Amino acid sequence: MGTYNIPRNLRGESRILYIFSVKSLITTAIGAAVGLIFYAIFSLIGIGVVGIVITAIFALLGFAIGTFKIPTINGLLFTKRVGGESIDQILLRYIKFKKNRKIYVYTKEEK
Repeated sequence: MGTYNIPRNLRGESRILYIFSVKSLITTAIGAAVGLIFYAIFSLIGIGVVGIVITAIFALLGFAIGTFKIPTINGLLFTKRVGGESIDQILLRYIKFKKNRKIYVYTKEEK
């Protein structure tokens, strides 16, 4: 008998530095860039250590957004709806919803 390779979805599985996928590396860099803005502000004031801590927190938050998925918990209605989806996909959907939300008003015209 011969061996056969079973095709599988490899999207998002490439790892950089063992813990970073491409998506998590990008979101970590974005979080660190936002944190570096705070670092620049705090270093001008003279408390650069606080800026470094804030930069690390933003980078960790960016890593979490790019890496983790929402678990499915049957007791919570929110997690039933979005369980198993990436946090960044949920945030993008929320931003698109808020951006394109329109209110339609139907009035009845009387003569």
